[in-house]
Amino acid sequence: MSKKIDSFNQAQLKKDLPDIRPGDTIRVYQKMKEGEKERIQVFEGLVIAKKHGKGISTNITVRKVLSGIGVERIFPIHSPSIEKIEVIRRGKVKKAKLYYLRTAKGKKSKIKREEFAQAIAKPAEEEVSPVFENIEPKQ
Repeated sequence: MSKKIDSFNQAQLKKDLPDIRPGDTIRVYQKMKEGEKERIQVFEGLVIAKKHGKGISTNITVRKVLSGIGVERIFPIHSPSIEKIEVIRRGKVKKAKLYYLRTAKGKKSKIKREEFAQAIAKPAEEEVSPVFENIEPKQ
């Protein structure tokens, strides 16, 4: 019976998720259903915790401050209501859970940035030098 459950859970896992760590600033696109209409709501904030490993029950806690009030949301990252997750900035932190940020103010609430560049590699196209255009290869 557990093999069936494991195979079902493996089929539900999302394959295209970025590497999400505490300290990252991310943007979560979530589908919201309002009556008959469905729209996408964006929540951008700092990841303060990641729980339950890498399985189907993995959750992240995202925090942002709006008008001086802290707002936290917990997202199950493999949920079908999550459209996509973008990593905007990497943070350099030494702890796995950043709960101290709930009470930190001013300079203590800042997180150091880690150099982060998400490069999309394109295949190199062969460039022909204009000097050698008219020369034909030997046969």
